[in-house]
Amino acid sequence: MRALVLGGGGLTGIGWEWGMIAGLVAAGIDLTAADLIVGTSAGSVVGAQLAAEADPQERYTFQLRPPDSELAARMRPLTTARWGWAILRSRDAGRTGRNLGRVALTTRTVPESVRREVIASRLPVKIWPERALLITAVDADSGERAVFDRNSGVELVDAVAASCAVPGVWPPVTIDGRRYIDGGVRSAANADLAADAGVVVILAPIVRGFGPITSVARQAAALRTRARVEVVQPDAAALRAIGHNVLDPSRRPGAARAGRAQAAAEAARIREAWSA
Repeated sequence: MRALVLGGGGLTGIGWEWGMIAGLVAAGIDLTAADLIVGTSAGSVVGAQLAAEADPQERYTFQLRPPDSELAARMRPLTTARWGWAILRSRDAGRTGRNLGRVALTTRTVPESVRREVIASRLPVKIWPERALLITAVDADSGERAVFDRNSGVELVDAVAASCAVPGVWPPVTIDGRRYIDGGVRSAANADLAADAGVVVILAPIVRGFGPITSVARQAAALRTRARVEVVQPDAAALRAIGHNVLDPSRRPGAARAGRAQAAAEAARIREAWSA
């Protein structure tokens, strides 16, 4: 089984991932043929579209358009400080989730309904695909990871909105009376969900971990004990295009172009793994 893991990274992460995927497809590497797709935060947006057989070139081109339906945002200094304090006071992933859940629940943001409309505008298809798709989020009260799929009884838009609900920036998402926040609160990629795959390709706009938030490198190392694993992260040019605010819609086109350009340099090793 081949798995494609798509990590979090804001609006620029969405652009960079589609640039990478379109560039690899152009090089003859069809990541759209993955048997399993795991999406976290930005990766949940890309993964939902990819699992529904969206055309990578069309989606890449879409990233280059003016982001009229998006809401500009940034991590304010106070929010960043609250994130840091929440993580420093945590000894495990569950405690981190609970602490950041409190940040989300006590911060005034845009109404949940407004944010849901933005997420819906990103998804040309609003129903769960037949392809195996896992979307991650974190329960704001318990701190535990939630993994949504087509059998969860949750609307696709709500699952993606929950996965993208950055604490302190966007409102938690209500699903069956529970409140959920960004899946990246536990891990930037949640690559451990691909443990049953023999080949795993991870596109990770953000690779680092913070305290109990597991890094992509650590998860990839664990997977390599039983699978062929390749991790792709933004190169220097892509990092310059992404800039310091991954939530800035104006940066998305540049991130997409950088991802597409980077794909040529990554093609050889990804082709070798994907065809294994």
